[in-house]
Amino acid sequence: MNKASKTAPTGEIFWPRLIPATLIRRYQRFLTDVRLKDGSEVTAHCPNSGRMLACCEPGRPVYLSCHDNPKRKLKYTWELIMMPASLVGVNTLVPNRLVFQSILAGKIDAFDGYPEVSREVNIGNGSRLDLLLKRGNGEGCYVEVKNCTLVEEGIARFPDAITSRGRKHLRELQKLKAGGARCVMFFLIQRMDATLFKPADRIDPDYGRELRKAIDKGVEILVYDVKIDLKRIVLNKEIPFQL
Repeated sequence: MNKASKTAPTGEIFWPRLIPATLIRRYQRFLTDVRLKDGSEVTAHCPNSGRMLACCEPGRPVYLSCHDNPKRKLKYTWELIMMPASLVGVNTLVPNRLVFQSILAGKIDAFDGYPEVSREVNIGNGSRLDLLLKRGNGEGCYVEVKNCTLVEEGIARFPDAITSRGRKHLRELQKLKAGGARCVMFFLIQRMDATLFKPADRIDPDYGRELRKAIDKGVEILVYDVKIDLKRIVLNKEIPFQL
């Protein structure tokens, strides 16, 4: 369990030392071939299981982190890609950390008044949700965080691939809401060029239908973008959505 820190968290996540490279190709979901500045080519881990539409163009500048852990199969991890209108964070582990840190730092008004925040919460049947917030009186708020990197003409969309897991999370939130808990679906746009969020119905219409059903049943939706550069990533502002 994680509780609010006494060291006054700022809500920022600072990148490890980033290594510039050029994207050659991304394949088998988790593998990425890149060319380093010295001309050598290496394979990096791609920490993103989505299709990464609109942020996976060969020839684009990318930025890697380097890890010397001998247990790792791949030394490098792909963290960022430079697209025409914005840097884009591709690491799907970042949104959960960023939302967690932002809640602790008091950066999200919708989550004021929850002094206790737990991560990776087991809700039974082998299922987990990303966050559980609790008030002093024990009232809980479940939060599931989704990483959004697909932006087309200023419109952020999720998902970028068919996601049965994502639909399962929506159904779980509806059950918890029916049981009296507050439930929130949180979409984090890991880039800076979106002005509106919509479900990606043309990619996964079932997800769009389930999301609308969840909202109708009382599940809340929050959408935020970020400020992102080669030093850090921080929550920026709430983005309107259209279902």
